[in-house]
Amino acid sequence: MEIYDADAYLSDDDAMATARTQVVAGNGYHLYIQSLQADIDVEIAIRLWDSPPPPPARAEGSVPISIESETAILVVNQLEYGPAGEMSLPRSGVYDGSVWWENRQATADYYQRTLDHPADDTFEEHLTQAWNNCPVTERYVLDLAYSRESEPIDDDEP
Repeated sequence: MEIYDADAYLSDDDAMATARTQVVAGNGYHLYIQSLQADIDVEIAIRLWDSPPPPPARAEGSVPISIESETAILVVNQLEYGPAGEMSLPRSGVYDGSVWWENRQATADYYQRTLDHPADDTFEEHLTQAWNNCPVTERYVLDLAYSRESEPIDDDEP
């Protein structure tokens, strides 16, 4: 999954590769989140605070993040399927905070168990039903706070 400013069209292959090993990585304009499975729906929540709270004790993991939005619109994108939604921010600028997640491993374990079902004529139907009825929700939460205005772009730089 990817979260980015509405005007930040270019992806970042290095940040995407880093997310594969660190779960979450970004370059300031793009934030990549790496699930362990590709077919079960996940939840992404973006919450704004005056000062972001620490991740909850139940979180499987967390990382500090910073994302800049010159348009004050963040897009949530499914890399293989396209945009899933967007969120308007109160103002443009840089937002700092953290991303934390839960049920990432439990969802991956469930996903793998469904693939272990014997293949027959009903296998695809079984998978669809199993994935639509996952007993846990893989969830990623971005807790952000406005930090500062964006740096002005110098059009005279080469």
